[in-house]
Amino acid sequence: MSSRRGFLGTMIGGAAGAAMTGAAMTATAGAKGRVRGANDRIRFGLIGGGSRGKEILRAAIQCPNVEPAAVADVYTRRLDEAKAIAPGATTYRDYRALLDDKTIDAVLIATPQHLHALHFVAAIQAGKDVYQEKTMAFNPNHARRMRNALEGTGRVVQVGMQMNSGDGVRKVREHVTAKDLGDITLVQTHHFRNAAYGGWLRDVPPDCNLEHVDWAAFQGEAKAVPFDPQRYINWRFFWDYSGGNVFENMVHTLAFWFGALNLSIPDSVTMTGANYLSPKMNIPDTFQVSMSHPEKLLFTFTSMFGNGYYGEGRDFLFGNKGTLSYSHSNGNLEVITKGAKPDESKPSAGYKDFTGLHMQNFFDCVRSRSEPAVPFELGFRTSIACRMAIDSFRRGTTVRWDPTTEEII
Repeated sequence: MSSRRGFLGTMIGGAAGAAMTGAAMTATAGAKGRVRGANDRIRFGLIGGGSRGKEILRAAIQCPNVEPAAVADVYTRRLDEAKAIAPGATTYRDYRALLDDKTIDAVLIATPQHLHALHFVAAIQAGKDVYQEKTMAFNPNHARRMRNALEGTGRVVQVGMQMNSGDGVRKVREHVTAKDLGDITLVQTHHFRNAAYGGWLRDVPPDCNLEHVDWAAFQGEAKAVPFDPQRYINWRFFWDYSGGNVFENMVHTLAFWFGALNLSIPDSVTMTGANYLSPKMNIPDTFQVSMSHPEKLLFTFTSMFGNGYYGEGRDFLFGNKGTLSYSHSNGNLEVITKGAKPDESKPSAGYKDFTGLHMQNFFDCVRSRSEPAVPFELGFRTSIACRMAIDSFRRGTTVRWDPTTEEII
């Protein structure tokens, strides 16, 4: 690539560099704590036993030499469900009781997105290594609080964007060269589902009431509203707790391409769209995000819940010498010379879930005190980019990132 691009083999520059400082930039380099042997047992706890929490709990217990010690959740039903997966785990309604257990080495956090900073900061302060589900931070204030808590501690942090633990990033980097693609100025990415409400709509169980749900703990720092079981069960539908498909799936795409191309926080972001088919949601079901990056590159993400043509992650990189096509669902990569068209006849494989590899990478890094596949700083960059998109949509205007104040303007 030309020197002005400098995607690979360089430190993060521009806005991303300004966003990360000191030890937080390489939070796991020279991490404090004993380097463990490969056979050392790691005791871990889970905060948040919902659908994703149970998925990562199942992935974690498949890793060798780990022990699920405890689970915390504000809903008693979730504790019972987690107990069925890990019968030996102690259960808590209050996550702070889990963090008080000094025999727990690491914590997996899979709570709704508005609670991530609250649980992450407390876990770091309690001396735990953290597997933090995406999107890492709800807004810049949360991101800064999380960075401030982490800085200088040497704790290992893995952000739950598991595609980066597959071999796709490596495969892409082999072809992101001046010879194959030339100067890349456009990345076009997609997430298409033909599923009502994106497949997220969940029925409210009969025991979802104030007797079984700690509503105040669920609300956290969000605005206080009366108990509403729909808000609790279908929290992804509400701006107070969720960034919709920007926070659910765009962030995975950003982590992959930000990691592969070493992209900074975008200079500006514009998000347009609407809710056309999903009246129970506050968030849009059809939208496009356009991000202008300081690396002289335009990055777009298009999402919809009414058509499945592109699938969940068929992406294109456009350079002045060639085009790269990549599918996250099956790992197919194709480099198309200038003027040629992609081969549409290639058979599709099933969706590849790298959660198990991602979890194993986390535990390996807890033992070795090395940097995991998706470190804190990549979580920071992608969180800010995602929040910029949400703020653009809700303000109805293009927003920009101020690296000096670390605010969206």
